Amino acid sequence: MPAALTKSDWLELALAPLSQVKAAVLGDFCLDAYWLFDTETVELSIETGLPVRRVRTQRYSLGGAGNVVANLADLGVGSVRAVGVVGADLFGAEILRLLQSYGVNTQNGMVVDPDWQTMVYSKPCSGPTEENRIDFGAFNTLSAKTIDALIAALEEAAAVSDVVILNQQVPAGVSPAEVIERINLCIAKFPRTHFIVDARHRPHLYRGAILKLNASEAARYLGKSEDACFSETEVRGLALSISQITGKPVFLTRGEHGIVVAQNGEVREVPGIQVFGDTDTVGAGDTVVSALAAALGSRQEPLVAARLANTAAMVTVQKLQITGTATPAEILAVGPAPDYIFEPELAEAPHLARFIAGTEIEHIGPLPQDLAIEHCIFDHDGTISTLREGWETVMEPMMARAIIGAEYEDASGALVADVTRKVRLLIDRTTGIQTLMQMRGLVELVRAGGYVPQSQILDEYGYKQIFNDDLMRLIHRRVSKLGSGELQPADFEIKNAGVLLRELHKRGIKLYLASGTDQGDVVREATAMGYADLFEGRIFGSVGDIKTDAKKMVLERIVRENNLAGHQFATFGDGPVEMRETQKVGGLCIGVASDELRRFGWNRSKRTRLIRAGASLLVPDFSQISALLKVIGLA
Repeated sequence: MPAALTKSDWLELALAPLSQVKAAVLGDFCLDAYWLFDTETVELSIETGLPVRRVRTQRYSLGGAGNVVANLADLGVGSVRAVGVVGADLFGAEILRLLQSYGVNTQNGMVVDPDWQTMVYSKPCSGPTEENRIDFGAFNTLSAKTIDALIAALEEAAAVSDVVILNQQVPAGVSPAEVIERINLCIAKFPRTHFIVDARHRPHLYRGAILKLNASEAARYLGKSEDACFSETEVRGLALSISQITGKPVFLTRGEHGIVVAQNGEVREVPGIQVFGDTDTVGAGDTVVSALAAALGSRQEPLVAARLANTAAMVTVQKLQITGTATPAEILAVGPAPDYIFEPELAEAPHLARFIAGTEIEHIGPLPQDLAIEHCIFDHDGTISTLREGWETVMEPMMARAIIGAEYEDASGALVADVTRKVRLLIDRTTGIQTLMQMRGLVELVRAGGYVPQSQILDEYGYKQIFNDDLMRLIHRRVSKLGSGELQPADFEIKNAGVLLRELHKRGIKLYLASGTDQGDVVREATAMGYADLFEGRIFGSVGDIKTDAKKMVLERIVRENNLAGHQFATFGDGPVEMRETQKVGGLCIGVASDELRRFGWNRSKRTRLIRAGASLLVPDFSQISALLKVIGLA
């Protein structure tokens, strides 16, 4: 990332000037209609004998270009004009009402055409399930009079705007080929105004505009097959080729994998952001183009615009069953350094792995220059110790029971399978963080499930106690076997972990142990394993406070107290949390992707998670200590 984007205040600086931006949107204004059916009452129609579908609640929001306008308004853009067409019907009146509720200027741009059928996306919902959509307005045709009115409104808006978004959603909308040709004349007439195009069907017809595309649209633009699966290199090539054709910046969106920016022969990437929980991508593209336009309209660099748009979209996709927007407060809550997803293609493709010659050490990202490691932070469970191996098999049924409640024993196989899927997703996404945070996620799942009465739902502390009781029975049995001599510490550690710790300690490296497990338990387990003394009191665990994360706290503390640069410390871990937090403070990330059952060899699932979290080096275990120490400059 450029220095301007690694500053802790980059996000505030990007949002600050948006209130001065003047923006306009020409496009297909639609209405999103959400109809929630009553699934409890059954009634047959007297006339047809068919079941009647009763709408319990109905909700309407702006869609298409309307959602772009709503996003601009919620981003805090100073003034917004809407240029489009609606019918003289109830739906058209609702679109105008909603636009005006956002403070949008509709008087000089929204044409009411009696022959136009307002475009509506009706979304029937049975509980949380969205059923087949019902669309209105798919067969509209613009009259010459309406076209003239739209172009006149567009020119008036472009003359006073910093940026104009040209949004095309449907073939039978306001941007047929003949209208695009007149739009191009308008673009040429106002060279100081930014025009940014988000067009599903005809982006190749626009001239002189910035383009926002997805990979399929970009391929179609270049005459390639849009059904292909594009590699990261191919996506970069698509963006670069189109930018060279248009002479303008190109933004190529990649869903969860982020945004690619091409400009002046250079291609840059903004990684995707890790999202916990369910997502709904409806409207995310509108959020992206709105944030891009707002940033570009305030004369910010394209890369800054892309990063802002990426963060805003992360907010939007977490809003379910609504065409969402993102406000500055919500964006700031994500923060300037979110949990990015690194190297997604490599993470899913072990055959692309690049190993340091003669070793099993996978080299992923660039290493800090002039390595001079003085401090090493170790995660505990799964990184050096396997005392807690199998905790997932304890947590999974415990969570499923908590969600289904008293009916668990009699629950259908389908219900248990569905709940278990959600639990596994939660566990997979939260591995490595404090147990309390995992239990907070469980509380949300219990509430969302609706199987347990509200009065019987525990808080995160209550559920953590249940899990700990179950897990500690397993741990105590293993620790007892260590104490009796029945088993040795080596039986519960990743291969050569103890040897590595002693080698580092012998070299004068300060060692830290950081875990999401409770502080007292970490100390007891490290003592039982025989290496607690090597950390010289620097053992950190959960202290029962969700706001205090041991791993983050340790990293920030050692960097601050020792005035360290990134080339002076390394973190060893098998979970995403320690990798991401180390990335944020610039240290060397060494992922331990070990099979905990065998205590050596690769665990491919861990490899995937660790690469996505930003590991620069990966090892399956510590069997090649000499090679590892040489790579990190400690041989």
